[in-house]
Amino acid sequence: MFTLFAAKGTVAVAAHIALEETGLPYTLNWISFADGDQRKPEYLAINPKGRVPALVTDEGVITETPAILEFIAEAAGQLMPKDPFARAKTREMLSYCASTFHVNHAHKLRGSRWADLEASHADMTAKSTQTMADSCAYIEDQLTGGWVTEAYSIADIHLYTICRWLKGDGVDIAEFPKLNFHFSQMQARPAVARVSDAHG
Repeated sequence: MFTLFAAKGTVAVAAHIALEETGLPYTLNWISFADGDQRKPEYLAINPKGRVPALVTDEGVITETPAILEFIAEAAGQLMPKDPFARAKTREMLSYCASTFHVNHAHKLRGSRWADLEASHADMTAKSTQTMADSCAYIEDQLTGGWVTEAYSIADIHLYTICRWLKGDGVDIAEFPKLNFHFSQMQARPAVARVSDAHG
């Protein structure tokens, strides 16, 4: 039995979807950012970074979305290609989502991580729509079919999770036909719908 610590609407959606898709047994513990739960000693004892998601396993705690997603996939024997090249492409998308796509979004809301001046925060917020659209254009060029690789994987889950933020970032996903089709395919999956409803 795993325990997932998540906050609604965050990147923790990805880990939640992966658990639902695989059918692995888990319990869900909600963290409220509005209440500052992520900074409370009880949670910092689980994840000293004060962020979500965190997955508690019998062996210990795993943090960082790509690591959690791959752990879930390996534990379930699902959602990861067997072909070495496809596995590498899956990890490539996970890495891009975590290191670039997510960070572009974070500049809008979390400018204080990178700068102290309010003017700098405002500049980062203003730039985020462009950087998110630039990432969409890059991904649009990478997609060749319905999924990131030849079959549905954790890369699709991570990509979908970040695309949930595009509307709020001022990006119209309809301008990117392949990415929009990918998003629609994801929304049609029952596990994705269940988790999306839970996170709002």
